[in-house]
Amino acid sequence: MAKFLNYAKQLAKQSRVIVLGATLTLGGCSTLPDWMNPVTWFEDEEELEIKRLDPIDAKFTPTLRWDENIGSGVKYYFSRLQPAVAYGKVFAASRQGEVAAFDKDTGKELWKFNLAEFRDEGVFKSVSQLWSDGISAKISGGIVASYQSIFFGTENGVVFAVDAETGEIKWQADVRGEVLAKPAVDEGLVLVNTGSGFMHALDADTGEEQWAYESEVPALSLRGIAAPTISNGGAIVGTASGKIVVNIIDSGQNLWEQTIAAAAGTTELERIVDIDSQTIVFGGIVYAVSFNGTLAALELRTGRTIWKREYKAYRRMSLDGNTLFVVDEQSQVYALDRRNGVELWSQAGLRGRSLTGATPVKDYVVVGDKFGYLHWLEQESGEIVARYSVGSNDEDDAIFSAPVADNDILYSTTRDGQIVSIETP
Repeated sequence: MAKFLNYAKQLAKQSRVIVLGATLTLGGCSTLPDWMNPVTWFEDEEELEIKRLDPIDAKFTPTLRWDENIGSGVKYYFSRLQPAVAYGKVFAASRQGEVAAFDKDTGKELWKFNLAEFRDEGVFKSVSQLWSDGISAKISGGIVASYQSIFFGTENGVVFAVDAETGEIKWQADVRGEVLAKPAVDEGLVLVNTGSGFMHALDADTGEEQWAYESEVPALSLRGIAAPTISNGGAIVGTASGKIVVNIIDSGQNLWEQTIAAAAGTTELERIVDIDSQTIVFGGIVYAVSFNGTLAALELRTGRTIWKREYKAYRRMSLDGNTLFVVDEQSQVYALDRRNGVELWSQAGLRGRSLTGATPVKDYVVVGDKFGYLHWLEQESGEIVARYSVGSNDEDDAIFSAPVADNDILYSTTRDGQIVSIETP
């Protein structure tokens, strides 16, 4: 039955253009009601209700500057691939293996290569590339730009360093476990967290391992890991066992561990306490949130708990000034005073839309959703003041990772590989 429904949905999507064209011819109408739209025939009422957006009093209209594509995107796989913006370029990758650099102002492609594997040789290799995407490189860990290079990892446990100017691969290194989160790069090291519980410190110039640290991985945990953070000589990361771990960046020696989320319950499912969101370090304080419902502020030097609040999240938090922004697992958005954890406002108008993390830009925070919309919320009040539709508002156009901000310009990607550059007026 499930296979039939999936097949029917694909047929419905393919027929949408025909039905829409007929409707335009007959009635000059650009919007189909749900009962006439074949795309919605196999969606239940609850999903349709989530998909409908309440009208807003828009205060401005975001402007599309350019849009391009990076291969086939990530499709329906779990991924946290985000573009990276640096050196006047936007760097992006697809899960299959395409890696490219675009001019950040015009979208012009500057260089591109493909890490997908093609096993045929000679003339047969070129023929096979015409009819096949090759064996996926499974790029999944997100991109970081630093030291005139970009760094990223794969589910196959390979970390790459690529020259930002030319696209030439400088080095690649094997690590123990899947790289599902972006690396952290600073102090001459590339810090990589893996799904097996190992955190590796690699030399940024050569890829040689300098040290490794292993943390406990429970029998059952979420699909995903926390990206590490480097700050004040420390390597900070959240673990699948609900701990914040801080190591000395030069040696890998453990400085302290602090449990912020203790496992409770009788089943393994109830005992999931993963910290999958990258920690934020500001003013000597570490901010971390766990899946089981604990948001905490810890003293970086000692690990002492400053305050704790009950918020359940696995998406990356963000910070602007003294305001901490959190998107919980139900897609409610919260603003809190970072100094004491006091809630300033909450926005529940986008519940169920699988929101990304919130990205601060100017006086707003921006979230993407699974229907391909970007939403602008006022930082002061949480009011939704603008939105922009990236595509045709179905799951192929889902925005799966938080947009990246460069001054007042946002860069965002969809599951099918569309990259957009959008200006906030």
